[in-house]
Amino acid sequence: MSAPSLFSPLALGELTLRNRIALPPLTRCRSEQPGNIPGDLMVEYYRQRASAGFMVTEGTQIEPRGQGYAWTPGIHSAEQIAGWKKVTDAVHQAGGTLFCQLWHVGRVSHSALQPDNQPPVAPSAVAATGVRVFIETGPAEGILTAPEMPRALSTEEVKAIVELYRTAAENAKAAGFDGVELHAANGYLINQFISEHTNLRTDEYGGSLENRLRFLKEIVEAVSAVFGSQRVGVRFAPLFTSTDEERVYLGLVESDPHHTYITAAKLLDTLRIGYLSIAEADWDNSPDMPEDFRADLRRTFSATIMYAGRYTPQKAQTMLEKGWGDLFGFGRSFIANPDLPARIAAGHPLNEADSASLYGGNHKGYTDYPYYSS
Repeated sequence: MSAPSLFSPLALGELTLRNRIALPPLTRCRSEQPGNIPGDLMVEYYRQRASAGFMVTEGTQIEPRGQGYAWTPGIHSAEQIAGWKKVTDAVHQAGGTLFCQLWHVGRVSHSALQPDNQPPVAPSAVAATGVRVFIETGPAEGILTAPEMPRALSTEEVKAIVELYRTAAENAKAAGFDGVELHAANGYLINQFISEHTNLRTDEYGGSLENRLRFLKEIVEAVSAVFGSQRVGVRFAPLFTSTDEERVYLGLVESDPHHTYITAAKLLDTLRIGYLSIAEADWDNSPDMPEDFRADLRRTFSATIMYAGRYTPQKAQTMLEKGWGDLFGFGRSFIANPDLPARIAAGHPLNEADSASLYGGNHKGYTDYPYYSS
């Protein structure tokens, strides 16, 4: 049998994806204010890219405390649910599949973004370094600033956040999403519980790796009760090295990332989730992920594996042929090319993304990228 191509259909649970080219979660900070509500601009952005085989929304905060950047959308108010319903309707009318990425930033926040200007919450009172958050200073204006020292959550509060994830999944279902992805990457709240660097707890959620994975396990079980486990994905960023490059937060490098994330993958395989999404290092001259990790992950996790991080069609095809991955996210390429699958299929050149308009603003650099015309 010949190896599958990027244009081979893919079964994701009971869903059939028409190709293996995915729109990964991409923060764009274009929600309407006040209220962090998806508006008509976001409807058009996702509709334009619905020829992807699979789409995941930008990180979408599950509660007000989950926000670390101004103008990112939520999924916790009636107005936000209604806004997202317009997005999912447009995507489905275009034949697309869209999951909502459920996000809580934990310690990567600032009191200016928190209810009543309270400190951010986290597994432990350990401040985030090497990252900036974005706070609003006026209408359509803001600044990058350092996160503030977080407050450690009590055991009861941790359990309450698990229930907030369940509610967010219920809201996502009401908004018409096909499923949900848990953002457990890049040093945000779930990752903070998993990491030895940020979880100094002594209760059932801290100490051993099994305990540090408990928060993730309970959230997966909660959202699976809403959608069914096959409509649930989890995103990890298993970093094996880091960089001093100024950029959006990368995440945390564990002392043994291979063991940490293969153990996590085994857990998720027993929970029968639909897919595992791997965010690779993507800074300038970043090293490739170790091949033994890719191979071990494939042996460990039996469902769909999605990769993203500076992928080209050629790299994705190689990963398919080696059997290491099934689905591939093309981030900046999809930002700049709403018709990306058609361009790849025909071998057409790609538009370049405008880095100045990635975060915040209006339609410029968001919905005005041209489709290919000969």
